[in-house]
Amino acid sequence: MLSIVVFLPLAAAVVLAAARGLPDAVARWAWVAVAAVDLALVGVVWAGYRTPPPGALAWSEQVPWIPGVNSSYHVGVDGLSLPLVALTAVVFLACAVYALREERRPRAQAALFLFLQTTCLGLFVAADLILFFLFFDLSIVAMYFVIGGWGHGDPARSALKFFLYTFLGSLALLAGFIGLYVAASPHTFDMVALAAAPPLTGAPVGGGLVLAAVLVGLAVKTPTVPFHTWLPPAHTDAPAVGSAVLAGVLLKMGTYGFVRIAMPMLPAAWRAWAWVIVVVGVVSVLYGAFVALGQTDLKRMIAYTSVNHMGYVVLGVGAAGLVAGADAATRQVAVTGAVTQMVAHGLITGALFLLVGVLRDRAGTYDMASFGGLARPAPRFATLFAVAAFASLGLPGFVGFVAEFQVFVGTIAAVPAAALALPGILVTAALFLRALQSVFTGPAEATTEGFGDLRRVEVWSVAPLLGLALLFGVLPRPLLDVIEPAAQAVTSMVGR
Repeated sequence: MLSIVVFLPLAAAVVLAAARGLPDAVARWAWVAVAAVDLALVGVVWAGYRTPPPGALAWSEQVPWIPGVNSSYHVGVDGLSLPLVALTAVVFLACAVYALREERRPRAQAALFLFLQTTCLGLFVAADLILFFLFFDLSIVAMYFVIGGWGHGDPARSALKFFLYTFLGSLALLAGFIGLYVAASPHTFDMVALAAAPPLTGAPVGGGLVLAAVLVGLAVKTPTVPFHTWLPPAHTDAPAVGSAVLAGVLLKMGTYGFVRIAMPMLPAAWRAWAWVIVVVGVVSVLYGAFVALGQTDLKRMIAYTSVNHMGYVVLGVGAAGLVAGADAATRQVAVTGAVTQMVAHGLITGALFLLVGVLRDRAGTYDMASFGGLARPAPRFATLFAVAAFASLGLPGFVGFVAEFQVFVGTIAAVPAAALALPGILVTAALFLRALQSVFTGPAEATTEGFGDLRRVEVWSVAPLLGLALLFGVLPRPLLDVIEPAAQAVTSMVGR
């Protein structure tokens, strides 16, 4: 079943790429149909999911692939990966609906995004390091063409910077994977085996070096300070659907790697460097918030809030390594909050980037000073943007609040100094309220005249994302029931 979920979009991408005479409208709706079917299949997987024993995977499939290095096509899901698989399917369907009005090479765009969907799904279900790396690198290639082919501003420069920066990070990641393979006995790239018998446990220097390589590769993708500089130009120049996928899904590849690879496979090194990871998380939370506050470009502002929100994830997973500072239950809460934050950020920031794309479509700019009083001609746009903004700043009732509350409870219990990150919430509230006032209230500017409200496809792409953010904020139990057992397993692995 998982293989069908992963490779159905790829098969559709091949068909669309080959069908040169296909009408544009058919290509657009084919993308929507395939994305909808894939989401339905993910729903089947979720409905049939039963929590596996610690260290095991549900819906597991394994076939020999490169036997010379003990690498296999091994896929499966647990409470860490299943929510991100579902998030991926939801975000890509939202983007497919949003792109129904795309006029620039819609067939090529649909094929490219379906290929990108396969790389994202494949990474989250991968249980072999080589397979993980394969999908990790292919996602970089696909996003490079998304930015370069459908971006605006200076897309060639932004796409090149994105590719070179993240590809350099992937090389560091590969070096770390090779280090794990060499240290393992017997040599293997199987992630389940490496987590069950972590190599380099008694080698603090070797373990620290391998962890550093893995962390650099994942931190670039996340991104955390100081590896974040590729993110603002990539988001600013990417198309709306590209930014939604980049923020909603691709950034989670880095943070997912923390809980799937770094923590269970290098527990001793993670504990030794947990303080550094916590500090990086605090700095990312504050830096992302304060720099976002200084932006006048609305899309660039939202890009910097991603640095802020991913900082909460880093803070939570870092706290899990502070074994001497808190009990296992408290550290489990921090990890649960970190994984929940990945889902929350994907839903909310994905919706924000789709909404901001409307400004570029209608007025050709993201400059907040160019707008004013937009709530009158575009009430649906103003309403959904306000909902997304309040969700992003962590208002109770949305899933972002559930995630951030858990992160801070678990982290502050382990290290009270982590409370230094709390002002990041206040600054985030200030920057979103400023944006709401600047764009939607006050006197109308020239670009506001004749501004069209959200079209039907735009509403139907954004509203479900915000609806899920509200649903899991009010009723988080279905999501937490999946995440908590896996978070407990990871916490116990780190404490070994």
